[in-house]
Amino acid sequence: MTSMKEALGLASPGMFMPLPTLQTSDTVMADAATAPRASAALLRRREWEHRFRERLLLSDTVTVLSAVVVSAVIEMGGGAAASDVVLRGILLATVWTVLLCTLRTRDAALFRRGAEEARALAMATALSFGIVAMAAVLLGSEAMRPTILAGLPLGLAALLLGRLVWRSRLQTLRRSGRFASRTLVVGNRADVECAIRALLPAERSGYMVVGATLLDGNARDLLIGDVRIPVFGNAITVGTVAAQLSTDTVVLATRPAGDPDFVKRLSWGLEGTATELVLSNHLPEVSRARLRFSRVEGLPLIRVRIPHYDGPDRMLKRIVDVSVASLALIPIALLAPAIALLVKLDSPGPVFFFQERVGRDGRTFRMVKFRSMSTDAESRLADLSVQNEGSGLLFKMKADPRVTRVGRVLRKLSLDELPQFWNVLIGDMSVVGPRPPLPREVIGYEKDVFRRLYVKPGITGLWQVSGRSDLSWEESVRLDLRYVENWSVADDLHIMWRTAKVMIQPHGAY
Repeated sequence: MTSMKEALGLASPGMFMPLPTLQTSDTVMADAATAPRASAALLRRREWEHRFRERLLLSDTVTVLSAVVVSAVIEMGGGAAASDVVLRGILLATVWTVLLCTLRTRDAALFRRGAEEARALAMATALSFGIVAMAAVLLGSEAMRPTILAGLPLGLAALLLGRLVWRSRLQTLRRSGRFASRTLVVGNRADVECAIRALLPAERSGYMVVGATLLDGNARDLLIGDVRIPVFGNAITVGTVAAQLSTDTVVLATRPAGDPDFVKRLSWGLEGTATELVLSNHLPEVSRARLRFSRVEGLPLIRVRIPHYDGPDRMLKRIVDVSVASLALIPIALLAPAIALLVKLDSPGPVFFFQERVGRDGRTFRMVKFRSMSTDAESRLADLSVQNEGSGLLFKMKADPRVTRVGRVLRKLSLDELPQFWNVLIGDMSVVGPRPPLPREVIGYEKDVFRRLYVKPGITGLWQVSGRSDLSWEESVRLDLRYVENWSVADDLHIMWRTAKVMIQPHGAY
């Protein structure tokens, strides 16, 4: 790191650039009046973004045309006039393509979460079909029911699948250092460390942190996990550091105290060097859905919606819970006899295991599971406590002797939890929510942890798709509290989808 700093002339916060040579007034005027030109780093970023967007455009166009052709074939097979079908097809393909661009779905593919990209694609697709349907009605054209019933779901599914493939490809490229934004993080040490943790790894965020500038005068390099981040310059030299490190993005984690014009001057200093200045909002656990951006007399404001735990949104969540549980219990009823037989043959005792858990508002309920342990599991817990591999209030053992042979398989595939859909149906649990705690765990809760009980516990949740038993107690609590404050039906559906993938490739389940 030292040789790198010396090569850049940045060995210390005070050491930076040589003094400029004297210039005539005409030269100064010409320099001041000349608009900044894009640096090589900025041109490289624009080039790779353009290339990736071109690939997405080609993929999306093929998908849209394919969906339109399939819809047209179905309509003409139903006896619709060919001229009407062709006209609607051209209109649909045009509107769909334009909306995919207008709603910036390709920007979402580069620098936003997969769920946000999927939401943008769904909105563009729904609006396209809605606009064409209204146009067909106004022009007196035949009903386009086959197009809506076939083309919309097929087209959206194909778009999502295509974007999933491209997102996987993009992450692979970013692991090798390509197609990622070279980023400098600026601020006080604690804020910079927090921002860098959120941006790592580059394949997930799209931002490859190559350096930091600390405003509190601390020149020591940062160590985030096993990643060392070099520290360069000071508040005055941010623009020059960004240029010499060939960065195209600057993340401002802290503004200097008593300098309200710092952001404006910094943005001016980055002209021609960086493509964007990102302001960290210091709200890492607040979802995008709770944030609103507005401006009052030139002052940009971030409005944060306070969480609420009742009302129409909860009713919608309950409707989704009942619908999913009702559908899930049908195949579970067919699978249950085989699982019950295996449980019975493997060890003596009942097929189902009932345990008291704590639900919403601290109310207790009986949670039901397929039995995966010996019948004396509870009485043996005290003897095994010294071998606890869990953290905090959780008891976990990777090789728990109380787990039966069949139980180990059931736990690995999460099949032991299938009867909990009955708890969802009767209202004790939700499909998605925090992990349902035991009463002895709740007794040991600290004040903030009780917030987990503001909502119903879930069969799955962020903890389920983020490592399960491999998570520390602190990380498990953090994920649960994040869910409690930021949940939405869209996020619930996304977690359900991720859960299905985790069940196929289980990690941390024992």
